[in-house]
Amino acid sequence: MRKDKKGKKEPLYMIGAVSRMFNIHPQTLRLYEREGLLTPSRTEGKTRLYSQEDIEKLEFILFLTRELGVNLAGVDAILRMKEQMEQMQKQIEYLLEYIQEEIKRRYTGNLEEQRNALMRIPKVEITRLEDYMYNRYKKEEE
Repeated sequence: MRKDKKGKKEPLYMIGAVSRMFNIHPQTLRLYEREGLLTPSRTEGKTRLYSQEDIEKLEFILFLTRELGVNLAGVDAILRMKEQMEQMQKQIEYLLEYIQEEIKRRYTGNLEEQRNALMRIPKVEITRLEDYMYNRYKKEEE
């Protein structure tokens, strides 16, 4: 099931609400923006508006800084690597879809050859780093 990307990018929260949500000073959010870690939308009056996607990114940034002690340069590097990994994952998914379609095209009408065209391997579960760290953190609290 695909997530609604458009809904996650819709600007919803003003800087004051976000700072209260996470118990951080608005200047910290402005610093994260200056450092290029967050990029909230702006209204015509230049008011910052944060989307759900921005909030999730902020949660990850705060986890890295508060729980793991990563400095902002490290956070920047981690976010860039994470983005590259997500892009590579999309490329892999595209490639797999292409291979499946190509197999269907080449072996149209011969289901047995279609089934034997690729070898089946057990599915490996890949977990997002944020989910893993969040679950790990929650277990330690209990």
